[in-house]
Amino acid sequence: MIINNSPPDQHWPVVVVGAGPAGLTAAITLARSGIEVLVVDSRLAQSSQPRATVVSLRSMELFRSWKIDDQIRAGGNDVRWKMLLTSTLAESAAGKTVDVGYPTDEQSAVLSPTSVACVPQDHLENVLLDHLRSLPTARLMVGSLVEAVSQQPDHGIVEIRDRATGAELRVTADYVLGADGAHSRTRSSIGIGRWSSGRLLEAVSTVFRAPLWETVGPHRFGLYHVEHPEATGSFLPAGGRDRWLYSFRWDPEQEELAEYSEPRLVDLIRAGAGEPDLPVQIDSLGAFSFIASLATHFRLGRVFLIGDAAHQVTPRGGTGMNTAIADGFDIGWKLTWVLNGWHDDTLLDTYESERRPVAEHNVTRSIDPEGSRREVSYELSVDLGGRLRHLWLPHTRTSTLDLLGPGLTLLTTDGSASAASPSGIPVRRHVLDSVTARALGIHSNTGLLLRPDGLPWPEESPRYLPGRAAPRPLSLSGEGGIESGRWWIEGQPLDEPECLRGADQPVHPGVLPLDRQRPGVADGVEHPEAVLPRDVPVTGRDEVPTASRVGPGQV
Repeated sequence: MIINNSPPDQHWPVVVVGAGPAGLTAAITLARSGIEVLVVDSRLAQSSQPRATVVSLRSMELFRSWKIDDQIRAGGNDVRWKMLLTSTLAESAAGKTVDVGYPTDEQSAVLSPTSVACVPQDHLENVLLDHLRSLPTARLMVGSLVEAVSQQPDHGIVEIRDRATGAELRVTADYVLGADGAHSRTRSSIGIGRWSSGRLLEAVSTVFRAPLWETVGPHRFGLYHVEHPEATGSFLPAGGRDRWLYSFRWDPEQEELAEYSEPRLVDLIRAGAGEPDLPVQIDSLGAFSFIASLATHFRLGRVFLIGDAAHQVTPRGGTGMNTAIADGFDIGWKLTWVLNGWHDDTLLDTYESERRPVAEHNVTRSIDPEGSRREVSYELSVDLGGRLRHLWLPHTRTSTLDLLGPGLTLLTTDGSASAASPSGIPVRRHVLDSVTARALGIHSNTGLLLRPDGLPWPEESPRYLPGRAAPRPLSLSGEGGIESGRWWIEGQPLDEPECLRGADQPVHPGVLPLDRQRPGVADGVEHPEAVLPRDVPVTGRDEVPTASRVGPGQV
């Protein structure tokens, strides 16, 4: 189905497969710069499941630059992004808070013009979708399954089938972005393999409605880990006044999901809340697995993998959706430069070289049983990635980040300074006051030349700025992290998996290619993500058939 009831053109500069956070972010980035882009999604409507609930500082900075941050926050909850350890929600006042790697509002006010948000993914996707529809160079096909992706030296080929009518369509594109989830048809079509952790643990998650804000009172957090002996699990606010997620560990070898009837779920939620008479309405129930995976390559010719198609994380750390958003923006602005003739194709190689270290860090963090417990200062550098420092310009509510444009941005104190890019990249110049410039490390006769993501433009590009400041290095070493290409599984270091070097064989017990670990799971099923404490599941993207969900009054 095509939303404007007209067939798509046969050739597009970019085709995006999948309309999740990664695909929508990439498409919006392209379309905002006037690049024609076709987005193909197999669903008729966006998911109604909350799934991820944390929107990082850098993600919110991007959405603020698009002027959709208020719309996004409108569907969320006002919380402190910490984890509260407590016996029950009713005893929150006696609980202990734990850092989960995200800055508080007070910390964010120093670092950024915005702050971390607690917003369910279903609301976020709908805001992004509405924004995409407002852009004239974007086209969306829904209810359309991508059967295969292939390529020739000068174009990609996408085979599409309408799920309702069976009609088939072939479109070509200068570039194809596979944003079609952990079981990506794009990835398998072009022959890119992946390393997988296998199933690390199993969890059940239910979406429900109950007046829990009255229960916790002023103790409003993004995650509550309840240690009640009969209802150990995690509660997360999921948007709206009374919408919540409750998740707990289970053993599918010993139980059936159908055994979790609505009365049983209500009893568990009441026990965890510490409110025996709490009114509870169950909306849905699902089961999911903790799995981490990483594609062997993020690019093959004219095809790129972004989001879960490139890297899958467990819920620990809540980084999956934010990593996907960053992927989409990165490849989006780089494709814009190449398609506009501002840079040659070699710029696109930097997508994988710059995004893979972040993906490796987040994948490794999510495998670590302690992966949710992280100091803000360490994880913040991963999220912000060395972008331009935020400062408010004098007597305004304009941030230095607001000065960034779709091409290059020159920050200087010299009103006569100019930058002539040899490849014709447009340069937006801003003359700063001396105090702001000094704080950014810009002195007289020097300047700072920046990419759209706020990182300095490479040394091999215009050399007229000898005093240009460098970004702070991103350190991904240390316990539980990537160091010299090593992997850590449950605290034990491993050599790089063989499948990352092109071999299709396990190198550690339980580490197999995901497609062999999970037979019978359909393409397009996604995994959950959220922040959680050690070994405690939190939230759910259902990895069970729709028929396994229960709603009010259903078992």
